[in-house]
Amino acid sequence: MMQSLWVKKDDLAQAHWHDSSAPDLAEGQVLLAVEKYALTANNITYAVVGDGFGYWNFFPTGNAEWGIVPVWGFARVVASEHADIAVGERVYGYLPMASHLLVTPNNVQDGGFVDGAAHRQGLAIIYNQYHRLGTEESAHEAERAIFQPLFTTSFLIEHFMRTNDWFGAEALVMTSASSKTSLGLAMVAKNLSPAIKRIGLTSAGNIAFVEQTGLYDEVLAYEDLASADVDRPTVSVDFAGNGPLLSDIHAHWGSNLKFSSLVGATHVEERGSGADLKDPKPELFFAPTAAESLMKDIGAAEFRARVDEQFAAFVQGASTYLTIENLAGQDALQAAYLAMLANEVAPNRGLMCHFDPSRA
Repeated sequence: MMQSLWVKKDDLAQAHWHDSSAPDLAEGQVLLAVEKYALTANNITYAVVGDGFGYWNFFPTGNAEWGIVPVWGFARVVASEHADIAVGERVYGYLPMASHLLVTPNNVQDGGFVDGAAHRQGLAIIYNQYHRLGTEESAHEAERAIFQPLFTTSFLIEHFMRTNDWFGAEALVMTSASSKTSLGLAMVAKNLSPAIKRIGLTSAGNIAFVEQTGLYDEVLAYEDLASADVDRPTVSVDFAGNGPLLSDIHAHWGSNLKFSSLVGATHVEERGSGADLKDPKPELFFAPTAAESLMKDIGAAEFRARVDEQFAAFVQGASTYLTIENLAGQDALQAAYLAMLANEVAPNRGLMCHFDPSRA
């Protein structure tokens, strides 16, 4: 028997576990048992923008009203009809919030494969790749699942800004400064663009945590935005999806706001259009497209090497301010999803969800 957490697409707080029978494998197919996955605000973004960006299409339920939220994590092969994939092998990649996933490995290499399932054709390749890990667990798997997908986005944003000479700016303002993607961007900018001042905006309750990370030159509560320096040319990266806040940022910096980038939506209840925004017009940053473009320029191996170099440094620093929490069981996993949806998970908590209760 397999279980998956179904979520109502137009009311994300409606969720229930759905049971289904294990499939009969066709030639070339592999059944993965999900061992553990990270739960972050990034997963909520997948659900919020799921229809517009096709995130519901990766793990379809067969019911147009209900979807399965994608996550990043680790799984083990429990059945295989593929000659090159053995039972017991572990993989890391894009998984459903579910106990199992049926895949059709294509382009199988020592380091990984691509899911060639018919319904995943035409979807972003970065989400269809699975890394082969052997049979044993390794160090820092929790940090990898929690941070790496988000960190790749952070790396790509910094690269985009730097290759555009930061649009003539001298400072970078980031909303949701306590979020993992914002923390990653702050660190990469600190390392690769040290001349750019890093300003983090966050809720008053998260000020101490954000300052503790040491990744920002200045940390301000949202309500203190008016005190930010307006004389320095600035670019903004909005992770919050908060229309009124974005309007305030545009109004505050005025002509000194040189570029405005939208990435994700962590505050679901406050998403708004920001229809009265002053120029520049915000531009949506879509990481999969940026990743594919950069990989074409420098090659997949070099791309991964550059990301991994920065990520290793980030993980080392993150261990000082992040506490890994292991959760298991349907009730705990569903409760964690609902808490993350309601923005009730403190930024110093890293949630790892296990399908094996003995691992919590």
